[in-house]
Amino acid sequence: MTKESAVKLPAGRTVRRAVKDDLPLVMRLIQQGRAKMIAAGNPHQWPPAYPPVEKIAEDIARGSSYLLYEDGLPVATFAFLPGPDPTYSHIEGGSWLDDRPYHVIHRVASVEGVHGVMADIVSYCSAFTSSIRVDTHADNRPMQAALSRLGFVYCGVIRLENGDGRRAYQRICVQMEKSCCV
Repeated sequence: MTKESAVKLPAGRTVRRAVKDDLPLVMRLIQQGRAKMIAAGNPHQWPPAYPPVEKIAEDIARGSSYLLYEDGLPVATFAFLPGPDPTYSHIEGGSWLDDRPYHVIHRVASVEGVHGVMADIVSYCSAFTSSIRVDTHADNRPMQAALSRLGFVYCGVIRLENGDGRRAYQRICVQMEKSCCV
């Protein structure tokens, strides 16, 4: 997908892949997302240097960084990557719903005052895979609520490379064309 091509979603929203020139925009959205998390009582998920600009540049270079637009304005960013994710190889206090191939949504950030972002991201990503995994900090109540509303199942705790725990979720759509998820 080129910068000019975008996938239309309901309510005047579109998703497109980020390109190299979008790096400053993605980083601004990340900063705004961090501020939202802190204001919502989640000050520890993204420390000031996370995610590092090098990680975002890598996401863009691999074609796994995306931008969500509403009425032509950028309102969110996210990474959408094929599994396996190394940090998902071991899960504590539960288990994944299955062992099939999956994709992962990471680094979701949006501007203040925009709602339904995660629903649009999941809708977009579900067009490409029937199994999506996501993790979030225990203090990220807004993300946990959104994942529950969107049919994700809490599966247990995964450990990041630095040892920090994250609540892990999975959603499996039996029929991708319909909202028939387990």
